[in-house]
Amino acid sequence: MSTIIQGNQVRSILFGVRVSKSYAAFAAETATLFTVTGGKVLVTSLVGEVTTAITVANTVKLQANPTTGTTKDLCAATDIGTTDTPVGDLLSFQGLTGDSILHGPGAVPTLKQPLVINTGTIEQVTTGTGPDGAVTWVLTYVPLDDGAAVVAA
Repeated sequence: MSTIIQGNQVRSILFGVRVSKSYAAFAAETATLFTVTGGKVLVTSLVGEVTTAITVANTVKLQANPTTGTTKDLCAATDIGTTDTPVGDLLSFQGLTGDSILHGPGAVPTLKQPLVINTGTIEQVTTGTGPDGAVTWVLTYVPLDDGAAVVAA
């Protein structure tokens, strides 16, 4: 039996373009994950996979930092280290104002509603004393403006 449409093509039709960014070593900092250029994009999913266990109490949030305008939290700062978050756990949030980051082994919900992000950056803000761990973030998007794109920072 032949396959007419491949898995990556189905994903592109449903969610748009895929971009990934490995945040190799958590630190108490604001780290740029993705850069949005050329106009507005519609973020259809944003999921992280823990690649190094997170074992130290810390809070993590994601935010949109536009080139012009006000920085906006995409989710609430969430402690993901007091109760260890092991390798392979997934991280996500539902896209509603004030949502915490959800994490679990093998399954988490993704955005209930897509997010419109303007030109600028998407950042991970990590706080705490000596945070540890690493995450690979995968974002999918659809350009809303001609020429708009997202790249890993």
